[in-house]
Amino acid sequence: MRWVFWLLLLACMAFFALMQWGGALLGEGRNMLTQPPLRAEKIRLLKTPPVPPAPAAPVAAQSVCMEWGEFSGGDLARAAAALDGIKLGDRVTQRLVERSGGYWVYIPPRQNRAEAEKKITQIKSLGVEEYFVVQEAGKWQHAISLGIFRTADAAQKFLDKLREKGVKSALVGERVGQLTLTVFALKNPEAEMAAKMVALQNEFPGSELKAAACN
Repeated sequence: MRWVFWLLLLACMAFFALMQWGGALLGEGRNMLTQPPLRAEKIRLLKTPPVPPAPAAPVAAQSVCMEWGEFSGGDLARAAAALDGIKLGDRVTQRLVERSGGYWVYIPPRQNRAEAEKKITQIKSLGVEEYFVVQEAGKWQHAISLGIFRTADAAQKFLDKLREKGVKSALVGERVGQLTLTVFALKNPEAEMAAKMVALQNEFPGSELKAAACN
């Protein structure tokens, strides 16, 4: 029976050796030893790609207007008729502005209403269509107003045009008191409309045409 004991002991030792060194004996250990060593200096960390900034919120486009003015009296009626003629429809609006003082182009007071009417007939024959006879009693009664302007320069330019027509008796003077004037505004004009506005402005010496934010 002793030989059985030794036989079992040898079998156990063989099984233990197989479990402990079986990989090396089968060649697996050799493969592990031949694997190239890890080289830390070759390791590179991948950079995280930058996150693109969020697109900016769209900015609402601001409406742009062309403003043409400032008008009163006969010039206001003539300018309004000229705008109707180029058919801009409801894209044209009006607003009133108050000015302290100002300038006017006028013919000095006549002795009476009959003399004022006689002078009007004369200047109409020279091509002047816009005028206003001062009715209020005072030193300006029976004077003939030909135009009211915000600046002296605008009034002088208008007077120069009258001189070219042959009107010799007109003068430029400063007005005292509050003036109510009208400005026309054209919203978001296309190129063709803008060109028409420029042409109109040339027909009204002393008027101003400019771009502005719509009110």
